[in-house]
Amino acid sequence: MTLTKSTTEILNGTIEAVKGVIPCELQIERPSVTVSPFVLKSLGVLIGLTGDLRGRIIIDGDDQVFGKLGESMFGMFLEGAMLESFSGELGNMIAGNLSTFVSQNGIDIDITPPTVLAGETKLSGFEKALNLPISLKNIGQLTIVLILEI
Repeated sequence: MTLTKSTTEILNGTIEAVKGVIPCELQIERPSVTVSPFVLKSLGVLIGLTGDLRGRIIIDGDDQVFGKLGESMFGMFLEGAMLESFSGELGNMIAGNLSTFVSQNGIDIDITPPTVLAGETKLSGFEKALNLPISLKNIGQLTIVLILEI
């Protein structure tokens, strides 16, 4: 499988996973390439990808966005430890759906348990990554960063 085809499959799988997990109107912005280091705003989730493709998926946002998203999904605004737990589970759901989607196209990946990153965090140790901004209506902005080691 070529680099371009693999990257396209992962990107499309991520978009489908987000649409399947997040139950609100959303707009997927145009992806762009970002370089190391990447600075997370205030709350993020990191999940490793292993198998046919190795890498990491990062979901970046701020506390308010994750809190409002939790409220839209579960009927209550989340904060503190509940917010961090929800953020990790959101990452799990998106990465799990991504894994299922790409397996239908012949790419077998597994995911690692989520790591919640609270506070401004700088991630480095990669050359380039795909940056996928997502606007959630009446909620705010999430950014998904795909670091692929192909």
